[in-house]
Amino acid sequence: MLPFVIAGIAALAVLLITVGIAMSSGSAIAGRLERYASGREPGAGTGTGNQSESVVVAGLSRVIERQDLATRLSTDLARADLKMRPAEFVILWAVTPIILVGFAFAFGLVIPGFRNPVALLVIFLIGLWLPRFYLRRRQARRLKAFAQQLPDTITLLANSLRAGSSFLQGMELVTREARPPISEEFERVVREMQLGVALHPALNNLVRRVASEDLELMVTAIQIQSQVGGNLATVLDAIAHTIRERIRIHGEIQTLTAMQRYSGYVITLLPVGLAGVLFLVSPTYISVMLENPPQMFGLPMGVVFFIIGLISMAIGYVFIRRIVDIKV
Repeated sequence: MLPFVIAGIAALAVLLITVGIAMSSGSAIAGRLERYASGREPGAGTGTGNQSESVVVAGLSRVIERQDLATRLSTDLARADLKMRPAEFVILWAVTPIILVGFAFAFGLVIPGFRNPVALLVIFLIGLWLPRFYLRRRQARRLKAFAQQLPDTITLLANSLRAGSSFLQGMELVTREARPPISEEFERVVREMQLGVALHPALNNLVRRVASEDLELMVTAIQIQSQVGGNLATVLDAIAHTIRERIRIHGEIQTLTAMQRYSGYVITLLPVGLAGVLFLVSPTYISVMLENPPQMFGLPMGVVFFIIGLISMAIGYVFIRRIVDIKV
């Protein structure tokens, strides 16, 4: 079975490269746009490796841009602040499991359990999951940093308005005085407005990139004030106070529920991790579960019990998460 697994992985890699090359026969305009977007001079980067990489990325970009996947990936990459195109992330997504399987197969020289087809399949699935997990983690970390800086930023905007500055001047002040990631996002808003984008679309683009409820509250208040009038500085002060109180209460809840959340992690991951270690170190200890008979529903009894245990742990984890997930 092992040669078939390796052959399937190699076939997937060859298929991705073939699709990219097949879709690379674009016009001269597309090639010039590609060079402009990549920041290279027309005569630079004439090496074979760079040309092949550009051809594959450009071809794959044209393929996924016809689907909704490109829009979703562009939004996710912007929220995570990853300077990558959707096609580059898709290539990374496809290559990661192949690289992990290759390392596991090489490491199997030391621990033979890593060369087991089941272990290679699990590592391949982990490789498929890892890029999305990294993307989500970057999004969550960046969103948390943005939320912590937002109240002080709103107060800075309110004080700038009281001093007689315009809203655009206030945002320029934020780009100079604040720290990333909030300074970077407001700098993008300022650049969009300088290029001719109106205030409302620029702020809507900011909300789409950040996906923060607090930021959406601030943008909604600004848009309403621009239509009905009023003292925007006072409104921003009230919003900043609300966001600070929400962050404080959320921090207290996270502290009070920390033990329950980590208990859910340990209860869920400890049995699975221990079974994986035993399977790699001593495969014969786990292989008894796969023997047939005894059997149930046409499967070995050990496999049935293992599936029931996984389902039970998943249900328990979901219940723990629902209990400690308190909305503020």
